Amino acid sequence: MRSRNPVFSRRGFSRDNGYAGFNTAPQAGGPAVATQGNPYAQPTGNPYAQNPYAQQDLQYSAPPQAPATTDRMTIDDVVLRTGTTLGVLIVTAALSWALLPVDDANISRSYGIAVGAALVGMVLALVQSFKRTAVPALILAYAALEGVFLGVVSSVVDNRIADGAAMQAVIGTMAVFAGVLVAYKAGWIRVNRRFVGFVLAASLGFVLLMMVNLLFAVFGGGDGLGFRSGALGVVFGVVGVILGALFLAMDFKQVEDGIAYGAPRKEAWLAAFGLTLTLVWLYLEFLRLIAILNSND
Repeated sequence: MRSRNPVFSRRGFSRDNGYAGFNTAPQAGGPAVATQGNPYAQPTGNPYAQNPYAQQDLQYSAPPQAPATTDRMTIDDVVLRTGTTLGVLIVTAALSWALLPVDDANISRSYGIAVGAALVGMVLALVQSFKRTAVPALILAYAALEGVFLGVVSSVVDNRIADGAAMQAVIGTMAVFAGVLVAYKAGWIRVNRRFVGFVLAASLGFVLLMMVNLLFAVFGGGDGLGFRSGALGVVFGVVGVILGALFLAMDFKQVEDGIAYGAPRKEAWLAAFGLTLTLVWLYLEFLRLIAILNSND
């Protein structure tokens, strides 16, 4: 497990953090020396050097700067694809909120549809994560299905637990996104090997605890070990939000490196997919935290 978003960690976006499997700094002795002991290293230090979209350059340790071309990924491409993916998610979420009521007579049916959409969306996300190239249709289908799930869950929390919870979760997600982006661009957050190792270890522990809690809830009834209710639930909710923020920093780093190395334009869909996964994580953690804080239990 190299990254919260495997769509990034398998494709060489990384430059100096060591978790994408590339030896990116040219070393004395030329390409033959630089790649010794690392069967995955690219001779030029640029994971896209063998790609017609990238140029070979052994003279400098910085990422080679290629001439401007419409075939290279730019930040505008990432923003456009991310906006498209999130737009599809938001539209389907709004439709499911309106068309799948959560009153006493319909909540079981609506929640069943939402859970089914989430499971199918998870399968599509896994398929895309393990493919070598981006498939926009898969990414947009995942976004649409995830939107169905989020729309119903948000409606349940907003109408039955805390009025205005969905908007609060959206604002919280946007605030974290903006805050992490500013901190990253200002250099207050440095994504290196130690940072990535800590985040991955913490996220693995977090997910394992949530799985254990779910198993106890399924077989023992109630709320399992109580990791998602009461004071302990609030603590774990805050931890989930913090992890989401750290994942965002990793996403920003890998997008930045992909642009610096001249990743092909189609990689922008993978960037959009990874960012969407993290934003969905953040939104759900905020929604869960708001629900706990407003619960009468």
